[in-house]
Amino acid sequence: MKKIAITGCAHIHTPNFVKLILTHPGISAAGVWDPDPERAAGTAAALGCPVVPAAEQIWNDPAIDAVVVCSETCRHAELIRAAAAAGKHIFAEKPLGFDTASAYATAREVTAAGVIFQTGYFNRGRAVHRWIKAQVEAGTFGRITRVRHSNCHSGSLGGWFDTQWRWLTDPAQAGCGAFGDMGTHSLDILMWIFGRPDRVSAEITPVTGRYGECDETGEALLRFPGGVIGSLAAGWVDVANPQSMMVSGTEGCAWINAGELFVKSEKLGSDGRTPWRDLPEDLPHAFVLFLDALCGRAVPLVSPGEAADRNAVMEAAYRSARSGRRETPLYCD
Repeated sequence: MKKIAITGCAHIHTPNFVKLILTHPGISAAGVWDPDPERAAGTAAALGCPVVPAAEQIWNDPAIDAVVVCSETCRHAELIRAAAAAGKHIFAEKPLGFDTASAYATAREVTAAGVIFQTGYFNRGRAVHRWIKAQVEAGTFGRITRVRHSNCHSGSLGGWFDTQWRWLTDPAQAGCGAFGDMGTHSLDILMWIFGRPDRVSAEITPVTGRYGECDETGEALLRFPGGVIGSLAAGWVDVANPQSMMVSGTEGCAWINAGELFVKSEKLGSDGRTPWRDLPEDLPHAFVLFLDALCGRAVPLVSPGEAADRNAVMEAAYRSARSGRRETPLYCD
């Protein structure tokens, strides 16, 4: 049985991770630390484990195998680096760092520590994304010309962040607003399939004013290797997100509409009129994959370097929105 502790439970996904810890047969909860005692107590009660008064007690406890970092983004670097230095395996909520420099510095320390690492890019496990990636790699669609991914919900319209999760609307704590929060998932899928974009332009803006000047929606244009033109939409002010992905090439096209995959390809004998059903299985949630890895299973994970690369591109998008110019992501290998 592997023991896991939570170091920071501010993130909106924490309750779901609590459920996944409780239902995983190889994992037990060892403790919860958070700078907010009330927040720590609530999460510890849900897990049935003790509150830990100081994070150092977790780093110094040899019985604890791994930690979950679900703090405010501004605390990520400190907590993740301390966990790596203590030899703890790490699941860290996205984004890896508050900014590009801290993300790469953190990635280097985690890699040097040799610990298991994972972050919350759960869309990689979806069957439709896995299928599209495999077909792009096989050349099924010919030369890819355009790709698009969209990740939007109605969080601002519904007041999701009015109380407990308010910090997510404060860029001083979160490092970004809606575009960074939601868009990083779309960006991960695009980069996972098409590689590192070499330039980015974006428009990012508030809409409702419910959270002051915090951005609530945005669009980015990205140039990927080989000249593939990518676009990315993300926000908290959409009543629906009907078409989440599209890949268009000289020999075929695929798109995800209301969660179902459609394909137009002579090579595959599909006219795009009915959903494509020949798909691989969905993988478990990214957090479950991390728990499985702790238990010794060979599963696909996101590397620290990949996570830092997403920081670099998202930061370039925000720079572009401020400058009104195309920007170059500042990758740091």
